[in-house]
Amino acid sequence: MSGTTVSGLFSGMVTRLRGAMGTADRRPPEVPEGVRLYAIGDIHGRDDLLADLLARIEDDARGREPGRNILVYLGDYVDRGLTSKQVLDRLVSGPPPGFEAVYLKGNHEAAMLEFLSDANFGRTWKYYGGLETLHSYGINELTQSDNPDDFARARDHLEKVLPASHRRFLENLVLSAEFGDYFFAHAGVCPGIELSRQVEDDLLWIRDAFLNSDQWFGKVVVHGHTPREKPVFRANRIGIDTGAYMTNVLTCLALEADGRRVIQNADLVLPATTAANG
Repeated sequence: MSGTTVSGLFSGMVTRLRGAMGTADRRPPEVPEGVRLYAIGDIHGRDDLLADLLARIEDDARGREPGRNILVYLGDYVDRGLTSKQVLDRLVSGPPPGFEAVYLKGNHEAAMLEFLSDANFGRTWKYYGGLETLHSYGINELTQSDNPDDFARARDHLEKVLPASHRRFLENLVLSAEFGDYFFAHAGVCPGIELSRQVEDDLLWIRDAFLNSDQWFGKVVVHGHTPREKPVFRANRIGIDTGAYMTNVLTCLALEADGRRVIQNADLVLPATTAANG
């Protein structure tokens, strides 16, 4: 057995042992000093909710101590809602003054890129939100059709009208981000695998193996992808997809030295200490 293999097995064993340990004696997770993070859940073509939430975030930052304000978007900007193009218009224009931004890739952005490279993928994409995205760009070829020629025409139409800035944005999204004791990914992580070794398929798509795990992942994982009525707070993860396109509630998790809080576009600020775990 090679040294590399032995090292990998040992590293995996250490990860699993750490995951089996309780969290009672672990210090509370921290963000870097002077940094304020605003993680935003799945937007799914709801530019109206995003505009409102960003205004609330700006108000929140103005009322606090000066520091680095960083927006962390968790992906799934497109599909399902009716204004995916407008969402991308807003995102490519850059963050509000006084903010930095990190844009993660979601499985729906991966799907949009897949359609651009393979028109036949439209047969799948159109049934989980792609049709609404195409309509937001003025593309209606697939409304009542599964004809391969119509898929090709729709893809060609999208390539023609898709702004170059939108395509660059989609192609340059990152898979994960880390700040202090927090790890950000669209869907989650695969238990038993070091954060630095996670693969794209899990970061974009994983559900039950991650959601049902009590393992400590090395950092608190902040994620979207799986909608719930309220943000989910666990010892090892925080889920902030509140199904905006259905519920009209888009959620932001604010993290800084004095703890966590939730900001939503609804007239509600839900403290982490009272957030439901379900």
